[in-house]
Amino acid sequence: MHRRIEDYALIGDERTAALVGRDGSVDWLCLPRFDSGACFAALLGDKDNGHWRIAPKGAGLCTRRAYRPDTLVLDSEWETDEGAVRVTDLMPQRDKASDLVRVVEGLSGRVTVRSTIRLRFDYGSIVPWMRRANGHRVAIAGPDSVWLRSEPQVHTWGKDFGTHSEFTVAEGEKVAFVLTWHPSHEPRPPLMDPYDALRCSVEEWQEWAARCRYDGPYRDIVVRSLITLKALTYQPTGGIVAAPTTSLPEEFGGVRNWDYRYCWLRDSTLTLGALLSAGYHDEAEAWRDWLLRAVAGDPADLQIMYGIAGERRLPEQELGWLSGFAGSAPVRIGNDAVNQLQLDVYGEVMDSLALARESGLSVKPHMWRLQCALMEFLQTAWRQPDEGLWEVRGGRRHFVYSKVMAWVAADRAVRTLEGDPKLRGDLDGWRAMREEVHREVCERGFDVERNTFTQAYGSRELDAALLLIPRVGFLPPDDPRVIGTIDAVREELGHAGFMRRYSSEETVVDGLPGSEGTFLVCSFWLADALHMTGRTKEARELFDRVVGVANDVGLLSEEYDPVSGRQLGNYPQAFSHIGLVNTALALFHEEGQDGASSADEAG
Repeated sequence: MHRRIEDYALIGDERTAALVGRDGSVDWLCLPRFDSGACFAALLGDKDNGHWRIAPKGAGLCTRRAYRPDTLVLDSEWETDEGAVRVTDLMPQRDKASDLVRVVEGLSGRVTVRSTIRLRFDYGSIVPWMRRANGHRVAIAGPDSVWLRSEPQVHTWGKDFGTHSEFTVAEGEKVAFVLTWHPSHEPRPPLMDPYDALRCSVEEWQEWAARCRYDGPYRDIVVRSLITLKALTYQPTGGIVAAPTTSLPEEFGGVRNWDYRYCWLRDSTLTLGALLSAGYHDEAEAWRDWLLRAVAGDPADLQIMYGIAGERRLPEQELGWLSGFAGSAPVRIGNDAVNQLQLDVYGEVMDSLALARESGLSVKPHMWRLQCALMEFLQTAWRQPDEGLWEVRGGRRHFVYSKVMAWVAADRAVRTLEGDPKLRGDLDGWRAMREEVHREVCERGFDVERNTFTQAYGSRELDAALLLIPRVGFLPPDDPRVIGTIDAVREELGHAGFMRRYSSEETVVDGLPGSEGTFLVCSFWLADALHMTGRTKEARELFDRVVGVANDVGLLSEEYDPVSGRQLGNYPQAFSHIGLVNTALALFHEEGQDGASSADEAG
């Protein structure tokens, strides 16, 4: 069956996540953490690499599916000649064990349902030893143990290295399955009641969603994005993964396939802003605390990304036994970009900590000392070339956005000192740095002939990250250079109404063969920039267009191909959903009953 990235829905327990297809198949699940080996890896290979499908016998794609309102509980329904049936998928939250619960419910008639599960540990490479124990199926291989439990009336049998079941459900009847992981050297966790877990999960998610302070247009998609960000959070540490997947391609059949199951510092300020603006202070504080732990140490060793608990070593390797999604190889785990120098992350960390302080989050005793250490390093290091925000593999350059974020770091340090006389720091030195960086960027990073900032000093290429210049305060929105940059970036990087992040044909910058789709968060950035420069009507039209890319359950990947109408890249993507939340809050938070905002009136 031909699969699309957008055919999948997400369920999770804030420790890991699974992707469930329209055909009722769980094709991706890493246990017990986001970055653990997958026990279902059909997403990046075939069914023999691990999957679990529950659907009416002989049926194809579900007739309809939807999350229960304001939850991460997924309902998929099939209408067949025999009748109708619903499969409800969820991953309940509990302290240690990870559980995947699947409840089959008859809606009408009498429907024959099949369950086929193939467990394959270590990304589909290891077939576990299966045995029966106390009426359960138990799969063990090395450190991993998985228990499969079903209702007593459901008969299961083994065939072709899989576990199969076939049963019927009539209207009102329910049959539940529970898949539970635990370390193979430990006893099985206590059994859970799947029906009680379903009821509690719905209540807990709806209570959490009700805390959202936003109540304007697009509320449903904003709340869906916030729930997605919550689902991408590793609850024990507060870290938020960029995506729960690896190696979903940025170009079908191409090699731009990366592991995104880690936490990027580039997302930090935008993530913090989205959580704080929407009213989720506890989650914002947990993310800020993860950030402080991750970046602690020698400022010269600051990384662009870390593991979900702050791990620093993320070695990249290829999994040759997996063919890749839509034949897009190689499949990679780990990410060598962790070794790159990206000077923008210093600005993002300083900006995040300044925002946390200004928003009233608790101040940690060591936070300011850490910020001072970062600034001491950056006062010299900002002059170096780096690999830039987008992790290009074509060599280091003097990227303009990296310099702008060095200015942001100095600016936030100065503003923090000026606002709190009890703090001590190199105020004169940071002011001097701020002025020097600003002057150099305006002289060396600006193309006077075209009236636009450029991607790097002396280059003619553009970069969608330049759209953030007014947002971070480097120049005011009404500055002619800002307006010129917005217009130039929209003209040169726009593609069928969406935004590319840069021109990937410039291999001197990218260092990679092939191309990629439009980058969804960059389209949100353009909407923000248009709104800030008084073009709110255009911004809203663009926002509506980008939101329209979300699939039927409200999820966005990293990229989008407007020609084929297909989502691309790892999925669902935190950066895309963060952009959606921030742009919605910016565009609509002042909207009144007449549908006009102050920005519209001013424009």
